[in-house]
Amino acid sequence: MSDKDEKRKKTKGKDKNKGKTKGQGEEAASSNAISVAGHPQAGAAVRSLKGWGGLLGFMLAAYLSLRAGVPLPVLAIRALLAGIAGYMVAWACGVAAWRAIIIAEARALFDRHAAPSTAEPAKTGAAKR
Repeated sequence: MSDKDEKRKKTKGKDKNKGKTKGQGEEAASSNAISVAGHPQAGAAVRSLKGWGGLLGFMLAAYLSLRAGVPLPVLAIRALLAGIAGYMVAWACGVAAWRAIIIAEARALFDRHAAPSTAEPAKTGAAKR
């Protein structure tokens, strides 16, 4: 091997972050950020909503197409597309709703810890006589 090949091998692993965008490197730095995916209840609720949204979209489109007398291949395509649309709409609504819930929970927690405790007596100069 030549000296150039050896230098490439040595420096190849050193610049792992070279060429990455700013957002990719920030993921590790913001691991303690609040997210819908990290919430204990939100992830399961959004998954459930996505399933129901897709199923309801599929069933509604299939039923309406069947009543309209649409041929079966066209009915299947319409039902699948409506199921995909229902899945996406349910996902977007679920994430938006849970994002608002998580922000409200965080604000309530912050207010609870930031407010002075009423259990402790007020320490003022007038109380000391």
